[in-house]
Amino acid sequence: MRHIALEEAFSVPQWRAELDWDNLPIGRELVATWTRKLRDMTEYRLPDMDEHGIDIQVLSLTVPGIQLDQAASAARDNARVANDYLAGVVAEHPTRFRGFAALPMQDPKAAVEELERAVRDLGFRGALINDHLGGHYLDEPRYDEFWSALEELSVPLYLHPGAPPADSWKVLEGHPEMYSAAWSWAAETGGHALRVLFGGVFDRHPAATLILGHMGEFLPFMRSRLDSRYGTFTPENPLRHRPSHYIGTNIVITTSGVFSPAALTGAVLEIGADSIMFSIDYPYETTADAVAGLANTPLGDEDRAKIAHGNAERILGITV
Repeated sequence: MRHIALEEAFSVPQWRAELDWDNLPIGRELVATWTRKLRDMTEYRLPDMDEHGIDIQVLSLTVPGIQLDQAASAARDNARVANDYLAGVVAEHPTRFRGFAALPMQDPKAAVEELERAVRDLGFRGALINDHLGGHYLDEPRYDEFWSALEELSVPLYLHPGAPPADSWKVLEGHPEMYSAAWSWAAETGGHALRVLFGGVFDRHPAATLILGHMGEFLPFMRSRLDSRYGTFTPENPLRHRPSHYIGTNIVITTSGVFSPAALTGAVLEIGADSIMFSIDYPYETTADAVAGLANTPLGDEDRAKIAHGNAERILGITV
């Protein structure tokens, strides 16, 4: 079966390693392996794809990416460098790779301009950003033009974890194993997505699509609870629909890093197979585990094909 994977990281070879791993209880040897694979396209990545039946990877700049730059001028320059580098990679391997744009969200107008350039000139299939920007979130009015651009271009935004923390979260103190991909990133990014939802972004921009990885950062499994509690509130600006309406329509998910057949089955039952896309989280996760997780899920062939490749082809506009 054809597989398209769309949370697959790379780094620009001439840049330093971008994420500070020193504060996480992760072995140095593993970090060194990740660093080599992030910078590589042909020695490790393509053979790994071939071995496990991955037809296409949609590549995106690894965390924290452009959001590490607080100065708007540096963010604008670095986004362009990263996107031009990625465009070159895709041009060398046009049947195997596609791209998500890195964007200078520090300057919303420049982010729109770079998104338009990346989609129209470079052929990218959307954009990926790493959560908040120094405590600023995408429900803020200054990003309204950005959401309009996503609608106009008919491309999705992948909201990924990994921004430097905006504040201190006491529950994490003394337990670094709870920080980052193990738990806190999902809670932070899922919370960001809820800000977008409750902020009425999808009512103002009904054609916008937000992608969440890691089986939806907890949200598919909270739909009924969100509806129940929202029904007790009297918000100043009420939503046009119940919260659950937006999760599975405007908000779609990928399987990246969560390869449990039970979790995927539950997500299909909750939001439907049309709203889920296969992903790996390469090189931080193992391609064999990702493929096996989908293969071992008790789904019919039609739903399995949608998740493996069909939904990505439709949502990202990927043609063979």
